[in-house]
Amino acid sequence: MKKTTLFLMLMAMGTTIGFSQKKKDLDRQAILDMCGCYEVTFKYTETFAPEIDYEKKLDYTSKALELALPIIDEDNKISLQHLLVINDSTVIKHWRQDWLFENQAVYHYDKDNNWTFSTLPANAVKGQWTQKVYQVDDSPRYAGSSSWVHVDGKHYWENTSDSPLPRREYSKRSDYNVMSRGNRQEITAYGWLHEQDNDKVIRKDGKVDVLLAQEKGFNIYKKVADTDCKVAADWWASHKDFWAVARAAWDEVYNREGDLTLLKQVDGQPLFMHFYQLEEQGANKAQILETINKFITDKKHATNAEGK
Repeated sequence: MKKTTLFLMLMAMGTTIGFSQKKKDLDRQAILDMCGCYEVTFKYTETFAPEIDYEKKLDYTSKALELALPIIDEDNKISLQHLLVINDSTVIKHWRQDWLFENQAVYHYDKDNNWTFSTLPANAVKGQWTQKVYQVDDSPRYAGSSSWVHVDGKHYWENTSDSPLPRREYSKRSDYNVMSRGNRQEITAYGWLHEQDNDKVIRKDGKVDVLLAQEKGFNIYKKVADTDCKVAADWWASHKDFWAVARAAWDEVYNREGDLTLLKQVDGQPLFMHFYQLEEQGANKAQILETINKFITDKKHATNAEGK
């Protein structure tokens, strides 16, 4: 009887392990399915505001050609670099998304260019993937941990996390300071869809968040021939070494595992402009880290400090 019970327990354990591995393989494939050359349409519209006198902002729509490359493909980590192609000839390093399996270390955005570090419990992230999104200079943007879902032929990942204002608004608006992003990334027959349900929030120390407005967003990625993005692939081949060094420099900062606050400008320029100069100079890791450290400040100084 005891042998039978032990045998059944081992069988159940083996089935569970096998299912978990199959699920993880499906997760990894869904993430890698976001790679390739895409025609992207960005659409955003404000849908609701609690105050009746709020003036709805104009809808935002734009299009782009974008290449997503797998720059790291490991069992528990996949990193995708996005590159924009402008006018068929100009390439701009765009955002980056890292996917980490059962990751516990995460930076969550608070406000005023401040990210708070936390260590998630192991049981809270079991079977989950953390998506960490980075800006064009590889500084942090937002992060969240959730499970990929594979059901009824659908493959998607959903999460809500806070972020700074999107680039389409950060230089135009000052009526809110945090975007609470409801992200859904779904693999589709045509490519993939980044669907968003976003809250535009006013956040102040010691006070309850105030909702200014809500918006719906669709970033529609339609797969096209890889040859359409050849100029981006060629550009990355000649620039990837510098950005590998830059990521290593940033890793030293992130591995400090403490809250991170960044100045908006140093010497009158934002961080991404300094990175353009560093790349032109062929800067090494120490020089890149020196520049990053100039932007790191105390939280209490972040709101008004402009750098010197």
